Amino acid sequence: MTDVKYVTEQDFQQEVIGADLPVLVDFTAAWCQPCQMIAPIVEQLAGEWSGKVKVLKLDADANPNLMAQYGVMGIPTLMLFKSGQVQERLVGFQSKDKLSAKVLPHV
Repeated sequence: MTDVKYVTEQDFQQEVIGADLPVLVDFTAAWCQPCQMIAPIVEQLAGEWSGKVKVLKLDADANPNLMAQYGVMGIPTLMLFKSGQVQERLVGFQSKDKLSAKVLPHV
């Protein structure tokens, strides 16, 4: 398991938009049950994709401006950014296979 770093409104531009690698952002919250269920999968993939895909989490409650900016209505929402643009958007619990199938074509 890889400990996935949290990104905030302060460093989102640098960590996500300006990243050289594709970035998977997990919009999550501590109280969200499906978010807790997907967390180990996200951490596992972060380890497997090390060096190919940057994986970050974003606390939905602490970053309302980013939630609004990207139109996130439900969590968990996972978004894949590449060159600063959203390439994929997955809402709700996803299996590891489904997540990999959506992300890996962009790597």
